[in-house]
Amino acid sequence: MSETFSIPVRVYMEDTDAGGIVYYVNYLKFMERARSEWLRDLGLDQQTLLDEGTQLVVYRMACHYAKPARLDEALTVTASIAEQGRCRMTFAQQVFREKELLCSATVEIACLHAATLRPKAWPSSLNTVSRR
Repeated sequence: MSETFSIPVRVYMEDTDAGGIVYYVNYLKFMERARSEWLRDLGLDQQTLLDEGTQLVVYRMACHYAKPARLDEALTVTASIAEQGRCRMTFAQQVFREKELLCSATVEIACLHAATLRPKAWPSSLNTVSRR
C-alpha cells in the first residue's frame, strides 16, 4: 500500500543479553524507532501530535523471530503501511542484517484522543500519507 521506509540501527551492548545476542524485546524498540522516524520524515513527531490532542498507541502486534542479531551488527529496520482504516493503521515491519531477514512483525496502531483515550479518526496530516 505504501513505500517502505527504513532506518539503520547498530546493535549496542545495551541491546543484548549476556551472550551478545539481541534480547527479543529490543526488536520491538527498533521497530518503534522506525515508525517514529517515519513520522519525522513526514514532518511530524509524537510531541506535535500530542499537542494537537492525538496519541498513537500499539493496539495489536504479531512478531516472528527468524534469526538472532548480535553485538555490533549493522541492521536495517523497515516500516510500510499495509492497511489503514478510520482509526487504525497496520504496519508491516522487518529487521534485516544485510539482506537476511531476522525479524518481522505486523503492528496495528490506534489513533486516540489524547485526553480521553477514545478512538478518533486520523488527523488529515496522516490520513493522506497512505494514499500517496
